[in-house]
Amino acid sequence: MTTIYQRPFVARLAQRLQAAPTLIQILVGPRQVGKTTGVRQLIAQSEPNAHYANADDLLVSDRNWLLEQWQQALLLGEGALLVIDEIQKVLNWSETIKSLWDKQPGRLRVLLLGSSSLQIQSGLTESLAGRFELTRVHHWTFAELQTAFGYDLERHLTFGGYPGAVPFESDPDRWYAYMKDAIVEAVIGKDILQNRKVANPALFRQAFEILCHYPAQEISYTKLLGQLQDKGNTDLIKYYIELYSGAFLIYALQKYTPKTWLSRSSSPKMLPACPALYSMNTPITSTRDAEKRGRAFELAVGVELLQQPGKLFYWREHTAEVDYIYQHREQLYAIEVKSGRKKSSKGLETFCAQTPKALRVIVTPENFAQFSANPLSFLEHIAV
Repeated sequence: MTTIYQRPFVARLAQRLQAAPTLIQILVGPRQVGKTTGVRQLIAQSEPNAHYANADDLLVSDRNWLLEQWQQALLLGEGALLVIDEIQKVLNWSETIKSLWDKQPGRLRVLLLGSSSLQIQSGLTESLAGRFELTRVHHWTFAELQTAFGYDLERHLTFGGYPGAVPFESDPDRWYAYMKDAIVEAVIGKDILQNRKVANPALFRQAFEILCHYPAQEISYTKLLGQLQDKGNTDLIKYYIELYSGAFLIYALQKYTPKTWLSRSSSPKMLPACPALYSMNTPITSTRDAEKRGRAFELAVGVELLQQPGKLFYWREHTAEVDYIYQHREQLYAIEVKSGRKKSSKGLETFCAQTPKALRVIVTPENFAQFSANPLSFLEHIAV
């Protein structure tokens, strides 16, 4: 590629930095999806008065280091942009930023990002309430990978999600090693285990592999727990899923029901955060199998729906099921994924008969590119 692809979040972030009132901008998202690259593009294109600093460059970074960066940005003039990368590596960063922001409101615009989303999100809830605005960066969509690297659907279902792995796709062993070491182990070892209490790290890693084997599948906590090689209870597996979700690796959808307490007690539908996380735990050639390819496609649709504003569920009643129930504001969409997997087609009719306000949508491999380009617009345009 002769030009570097610019992800959509760059323009959205630029707009927020120019808006009033100014809030601290926080960039959160998975590792290795282009957060730092996007910020550098933003600075090069529209922020001549910007001071960029990376806390990863220091052996010890503390309050004084942050004060120094703040002062360097002030020297650039009123309204300059201060960008701190790997902010989570600065001790007590959130308290320091809060103090500086409150003492000198409006003098600087501030953008914070880092690789450990769990640490960053903890700092936000502890100290910066009411002072920040989140920009969420997600895994690369099919539309993005198609534009940037010429992906087709088959390639996306095997490798989709992480652009850094693209050079290794012709060598499955190197691709797997990159995914395991540079992404999964970095998240588990650095982002989660160093910041959250996990009594048995080996069991926690085993849980990740087990969860990735159930893409877009409903499975009970008891069954998941039964596959772990240790004693435990359902609270343990729920805690593991919560940690993986906070680190942008695996999500658990709840069953749609108007009664919230019933939704929370339902078995989850598991969604690894991108197709690559499924295929790395399944032989790559096996995605040619109709059942597994169908699951991979349902997963691809689900994780792109998760990136949209709103709420995502699944629905099942006896043998009738709907792959995804997507709620955006007051509108419900009942979404069937035609993936080639054998299943009953009566779910849409049953659900919509019970929920008349729901609109029906069918996503297929043939219209997936249009869906991925703008999921909300796609749903609004074809829903009936």
